[in-house]
Parts: sequence; C-alpha cells; structure tokens
Amino acid sequence: MPEVYSYKNWNNAAVRSAITIAPNQVLVYGNMGIWLSDSNLTQFTDYSRGFDSGIDNKKVCKIFKSSNGDIYAGSLFGLYQLNPKTQTWNKIQLPDIHNPRIVDITEKGDELWFLTRSEILKTKDGETFEVYQVPAPENYQNKIGLFKTLWLIHSGEVYGFIGKILVDIIGLIFIFLTLTGLFYFFNKKKLKHHKAKNVKITQARNKFYLLWHNKIGWISLIFLIITTATGMFLRPPLLIPIADAKVGKLPYTTLDTPNPWFDQLRRIYFDKSQDRIIIATINGVYYSDDNFNSDLKRFDSQPPISVMGVNTFETIAPHQFLVGSFEGLFLWNTETGFIYDYIEQKPYIKPVLKGPPIGNFLVTGYFRNHNNEELIFDYDKGLLTPSLLPKMPKLIENTPISLWNISVEYHTGRIYEVFIGPFYILIVPIVGLMSLFILISGFIVWWRKYRKMAHSN
Repeated sequence: MPEVYSYKNWNNAAVRSAITIAPNQVLVYGNMGIWLSDSNLTQFTDYSRGFDSGIDNKKVCKIFKSSNGDIYAGSLFGLYQLNPKTQTWNKIQLPDIHNPRIVDITEKGDELWFLTRSEILKTKDGETFEVYQVPAPENYQNKIGLFKTLWLIHSGEVYGFIGKILVDIIGLIFIFLTLTGLFYFFNKKKLKHHKAKNVKITQARNKFYLLWHNKIGWISLIFLIITTATGMFLRPPLLIPIADAKVGKLPYTTLDTPNPWFDQLRRIYFDKSQDRIIIATINGVYYSDDNFNSDLKRFDSQPPISVMGVNTFETIAPHQFLVGSFEGLFLWNTETGFIYDYIEQKPYIKPVLKGPPIGNFLVTGYFRNHNNEELIFDYDKGLLTPSLLPKMPKLIENTPISLWNISVEYHTGRIYEVFIGPFYILIVPIVGLMSLFILISGFIVWWRKYRKMAHSN
C-alpha cells in the first residue's frame, strides 16, 4: 500500500480525542483503538482488552466518564463499559435498533444518554434502556438529503439486508460480465488470426461466454445502470450540485420511516447553564430548550459541516463551541452567530459559489493536554502541531488499517491521489460514464442482433 495508508504523525483518524480517567492516566482513542498513556502522553499501552478481534471492532467514537465514575466507550459496533478491577471492557447488550453504532455520550441528571445515528438510548442503571426518538425539527417536510438517498441506493441499504445482498450480487455480475467479455474478445482474435490451438473448443467456449454474457447482462441491466449512476454522484465533482438537495423519502424502503433523524445524528451536548440540549446532525445543529417537548429549533447561524457529519463538537466557553469536520475546525458562538476559522485564524465567510464538499483541513480529532495546549488532528496531515506529541510509537504505527477502509479507498478512487494528485476526483465520473456507455451500447448491439434473429426465425 502507498505510505499514506500507514499511520504517520497520528493521521488517518488514528486519534479522535482523549480523556483523563485517573491521576496520570489518559485514554487516547480513535481508529487505532484505545491506548492508555500518562499525562505527558509519552508512554502508550494497548487498552482495548474485551473488544472483539479485528481493527474495525476497536474503532471508538467516544469515551465518557460519568459523574459516579463509570467509564463507557461507544464504538462502531456497540457500547462497552470498563471494569476497573480487571481493566477489561465489557460489551453491553443494547435494545434491538437499526444500527448499534454509538457516536456520542452525555449525562442529564441521573440519566446517561447514548446517541446512535438515529436515536437516543436512555438509561439509569446501564442495563435497561429506553429507546427515544428525537422530535422532528421545526417546519419538517418529511424529506431527506438526495446525497443520503443515493448513498443508500448505491449500497443496497435502501432495502435493508436483502438490498445489501442484491448489491453484492450486482458486484459479482460486474466481474462476470467483465471476464466473459474479455475472454470472448481475445478468443475471437485468436480464431480470426488462426492462433487457437483447438478451434472447436475455442468456438464452444466463445458461444458459452456470449450466451451467458448477453443473458445475464440484459436481465440485470437496470440494476447495473442504477448502481453505476448513483455511485457517480457520491464523489466530487458530481457530488457538489446535490450535496444540499432534499427529496421525498422513497416509499416502502428503509428511508420511509417516521423517524425524522434516521442515520443523521452525530453529536449531543447538554448545556446545564441554559438547560438546553444541543444536537449536531449532518444537516446542521439544533437545540431543544424544553426537554424535547416540542420540535427541535435550528440555530439561525450554522457552522460549516461536511456531508459526512461532525467529528469534533467541544464546548470551550459559555455559548462557544469548536465544530470540526472535513470542512475544517470552526469556533462558533451560538448566541451572536459569529463563526471563526480556528485553524486559519480568520473570520469565516460563507462562499457565494459551492465548491468541493471538503475544506483545506479534514479535522478528525481534537483534545487539550495537561498543559491546556490544543491538539488538532487532520485526516491526511495528522497532528497539526507535531511538537505537542512524541513520535508515534512503532507499536501504534503498526496498527493495521481496516480492510474495509482500504476497499473504500480503491472503490472511490482516492488511492490514485498518490499518483495523479487532485485529478483523482475525475476517475469516478469518467469510469462511471464509460461503464454506462458500455452497458447501454452493449444492450443496443444485443437487442438489434436479437431482433434480427427473431425475425429470421
């Protein structure tokens, strides 16, 4: 793999944040798992015992210490509680929900609130949970982002587990059509130039390849076109014009749910001073000042948030939040509406024309060390102030990158950025257009030949 896909300078979302759990004991967590360190962050020990094997299972979004001292970790695949005596994480059985991914944790009164991407799980004892659906925002029109709609269609999730299996089958069909098309092409050239060792066997194989290439191709054509076309709009530049578009929910799909926040919630914060609950979503930041007894209110001023959602949401003073995503890191005042670019140190001015849905800094993590110094982590660059952390220990550098992540890098074309720079964003639309051309032109050729054969018979 190219070097950018190994951990260097705490990159690749290795670190999301850190939390002090005891004197001179700090847990640093993120895509690299959980590591126990000292206050100076000089020594690191793997602290993920109890998590299932596989690096994906160790990806942690949030670690939270409750008022009574209990420590919880929200991960990609569920919720864990630390047993301080054995220093082992015990997985907590959650209710049957759409996605057990815990993206944030907060505390309100005597209740712990665990935020998933679609709802809140409330508990007082850490064992029994109430699944709570967040109220709709004001002026809700029962619409969803076009980007999210295309994403779920492309992945097959729009029809749940069956849809995912269908997309897997479509992927296999793409491979089958590619291989049979190549075999037919090269065998035909061999026959044409009299280079085939056994003409009859080669002819029989070509007949087989052509028969099933055509048959499976026309049967699955509509699914192949939908999968290709939807994928083209999930990456820049075609993503840009649809990023903020809203559409109606597709009936009889997983999108057709009464939950207005299905797969949209990212961060939650209880502001005790104002008795206000603040929730960050992929569509902006909202609040409730009456304990969810009415529709959520949207802040008039909104910090820039990537379509992928918020990665950092930290309060640093009354009414002031640091909001980080793939758009950058911004200091946002909820009372005055003032937004300040925290990295580039200048007031934020919203661009008149839409540009790429990412900023100059892809912020994935943030925390303050024991000296109150700020550590900001960029997905590509890693720690923006390397002097504040020692060089990554070899033990952490050798943490494996998720196979799923690597597959996504190939699938989206991002891996080619190493070789062709920013032009890599053209790979997906160009390959998509070529694929559509091959699919449609192949069907036209087959249809004309098929009709001709039908008329002759």
